[in-house]
Amino acid sequence: MVSDPHFRPDLAHRLRFAPSPTGYLHVGGARTALFNWLFVRRYGGQFLLRIEDTDRARSTAESTRAIFEGLEWLGLTWDEEVTYQGGNIERHKADAQKLLASGRAYRDFTPPAELDRMRSEAEARGDTFRFDRKTAELPDEELQKRIARGDPFAIRFRVPDGATSWDDLVHGTISFPNKDVDDFVILRSDGSPVYNFAVVSDDVAARITLVMRGDDHISNTPKQIMLYQAMGVALPQFAHLPMIHGMDGKKLSKRHGATAVGDYQHEGILPSAMNNFLALLGWSPGGDREVMTMPEMVELFSTDGLLKKAAIFDPKKLEWMNGQHLSRATAADLESVVNPLVVAAGLTTEAYLAEHRDWWLKLLDLLRVRARTTHDIVRQSSAYFTDYVEYEEEAVAKHWKDREGASATLGAVHDRLAHTEWDAAKMEEALRQLAEERGFSSGKVFQPLRVALVGQLASPGIFDVLVALGREKSLARLDRAVAFLNGSQI
Repeated sequence: MVSDPHFRPDLAHRLRFAPSPTGYLHVGGARTALFNWLFVRRYGGQFLLRIEDTDRARSTAESTRAIFEGLEWLGLTWDEEVTYQGGNIERHKADAQKLLASGRAYRDFTPPAELDRMRSEAEARGDTFRFDRKTAELPDEELQKRIARGDPFAIRFRVPDGATSWDDLVHGTISFPNKDVDDFVILRSDGSPVYNFAVVSDDVAARITLVMRGDDHISNTPKQIMLYQAMGVALPQFAHLPMIHGMDGKKLSKRHGATAVGDYQHEGILPSAMNNFLALLGWSPGGDREVMTMPEMVELFSTDGLLKKAAIFDPKKLEWMNGQHLSRATAADLESVVNPLVVAAGLTTEAYLAEHRDWWLKLLDLLRVRARTTHDIVRQSSAYFTDYVEYEEEAVAKHWKDREGASATLGAVHDRLAHTEWDAAKMEEALRQLAEERGFSSGKVFQPLRVALVGQLASPGIFDVLVALGREKSLARLDRAVAFLNGSQI
């Protein structure tokens, strides 16, 4: 077991993932969800999902669905009913009123046009705009008159003097001077909560014990801590994860390719590989370990292994990782993923795969070890379902360059196999003997044969291919290859 100096056994751990449904589940969000999920599965507790849909103009049902589907594909199941921030508005208002009553917040009747004017004047002077609470201070009589009249007002938090600090589980002690933080709005004049306030109200209500999120939220944390303190509730722990960058060192974005997790599902990536890859973007399990199953990651996860340095998203590393997971999976594991893809490609039917399941599982077992994606498996498998294969130009140029010689070799292979028991060992013995008789290395026989059988430069072991194709189909492909090399077609 890995020790975690930040683990607090006195807490009933409650962590949350709180995406905004304004787009798809992106890589950074999925990584955040994964780390929260791993922590809870490692130490016990609940992993909660909250949809922060208070931005009605940008939030969509489609995006919410995509978040659910992305998390479900990754296997990051949540433990309680999903909550929606938009359904908590009345509580947000009530919490704002409590801060108002305690004097930790105040009403600000400043019209938006006046605020815009003050910002413009500060900009013209080359100054950073800072809200002066004196502009909102009113004599009590005037204040009551405006309230009675129903004048619109925002509620601003009264930032205290001093500094705000916390012990971040990733970055250590972080401190901000409070003088650098303006009195900030917590409730707009239309009664809607501002992000930082809604988050704190919701986290308090959900009894969140650890807030683990991207370090782009570090600047929000001082405001949120002030709100916790003003509300008189215990602070959660905070852990701010490093940003994810592209190979050019810049923040990951669409210019780097797919950033939505769902895109990788359709690019032939396994969820186990995606989780493994994401886990290493900002966390080290220790040692040189890289390829891990989900149970292994749960066993090894520790906040002590969280890294400060920005993580680099390397698509080639993801493909390599996926290849590792494909090679470690069993054919039965891959069946449910690959079968629909093979059928969708028009290569066969579900009924055929079910009827020939033993043969198909053996073939899957051969193909998976040479694949980087499930699409590679589909591409490789096409040669075993069709009657005719297309010959890749590169394969023809390399192994059939001497067309006359290749034709003669394949003709001899056909004759030898036609009189050999259809057994991998027996066929290998027969073809090695043929090569020896003709004064060739065995590769001079096997490589042209591979092109004849699958049309490609690479395949599983050639005798496994012959067994998988069967006698009739293999001999027919040799006949067709000879005809092709002789300038005729079958």
